[in-house]
Amino acid sequence: MTDLHRFQSFDGVSIGYRTVGEGWPTLMLHGFLASAESNWFLPGIAAAVAATGRRVIAPDLRGHGRSDAPTDPDSWPRDVLAMDQEALIAHLHLSDYDLVGYSLGARTAVRMLVRGARPRKLVLGGMGERGLMAAGHRAAMFEDSIRHGDAAKDPRAGRRVHAMMAAGGLKPEAMLGVLTSFAATSAQEIAAIDVPTLVVAGQRDDDNGSVEGLAGMMPDARGARVPGDHLSAVMEPGLASEIVGFLES
Repeated sequence: MTDLHRFQSFDGVSIGYRTVGEGWPTLMLHGFLASAESNWFLPGIAAAVAATGRRVIAPDLRGHGRSDAPTDPDSWPRDVLAMDQEALIAHLHLSDYDLVGYSLGARTAVRMLVRGARPRKLVLGGMGERGLMAAGHRAAMFEDSIRHGDAAKDPRAGRRVHAMMAAGGLKPEAMLGVLTSFAATSAQEIAAIDVPTLVVAGQRDDDNGSVEGLAGMMPDARGARVPGDHLSAVMEPGLASEIVGFLES
């Protein structure tokens, strides 16, 4: 059984989060245009992690799911998603925990470490070196899709993004706010992340660069591939198995 909670972040924005299980705290951050429900709970990943004796803490990132979705540009400063998670960690009085992120959640997790977070273990799903070091390029594609839909440079991407926003009840202004908060991470900053790390993505997922390339930049990381592409990999049992196996190793 999952429990629903809310807390006020550093600037008063209300963030919703779900918890399941008891034991070692494991913070799990979902991807862009998704939610904790769609990335972690529906695929069974949260349950698989909790079953190993862990307390899963899965927030909806600002703008997504049950969290507030402010449209004021001032509510979207640089690194705001990482700042929200820092506020959640402080709210829960966590000192030791593991950190798992997928896509936008992985980028947010890296920004947290750059800013001083020290999880025991780190999982970066659906992320490669390009998604961290050239965040602006990825953001530009999404901005074009959000603003122009069928008329975007990539009409297929525009239609997919608009369908995902409609399915999630997401505000375009808030999603553009997410993009403006992106911060690039340098090769030096990536190389300084020395916690044990799993970098994992679908076999057909190089949307954010190569997991092998990113793992090779880090001193204590390994890369892994599971079936699927960027969107479908979260539904593959292999992703849950890789995450659980790494966290339990």
